[in-house]
Amino acid sequence: MTVIAVYPGTFDPITNGHSDLVQRAAGLFDRVVVAIAANPGKTPMFDLDHRVALAEQVLSRFDNVEVCGFSDLLVNFVHSRQAKVILRGLRAVSDFEYEMQLASMNRHLDHTVETVFMTPSEETSFISASLVKEIALHGGDVSPFVHKSIVDALNTVKHKIST
Repeated sequence: MTVIAVYPGTFDPITNGHSDLVQRAAGLFDRVVVAIAANPGKTPMFDLDHRVALAEQVLSRFDNVEVCGFSDLLVNFVHSRQAKVILRGLRAVSDFEYEMQLASMNRHLDHTVETVFMTPSEETSFISASLVKEIALHGGDVSPFVHKSIVDALNTVKHKIST
């Protein structure tokens, strides 16, 4: 039996923390689908197609990882990929309550889908996309936290905003 995990998120932008989780999940599951949410409730820095393209660049080294955008209900998207696992990262205890609520709702919507939580490596546990964007927009160096292609993309956005 092939076990497919869907790792959903906004990934605005994808960070080294996300990549770390994907790398470790790629060793646990037969296939990992990084599902980038359109998420109309948020105003992302990068549009969906750009976030997908950036994640594809960053994660291209993994043979069993696929990146795609989605705007469906997550459990419907999971079914469309023949997956049975939703993968979620927990950076801190503060993430737990919200993630438990999501997992419970998804289980209520479809009892055949399981949520698996992974914690980040110690080196990446403090990295968040929100902090990376804030640092980049204020001229800070984000290169320790994201892939070079993300640094370049953030610099391009920063340049457009400042002109």
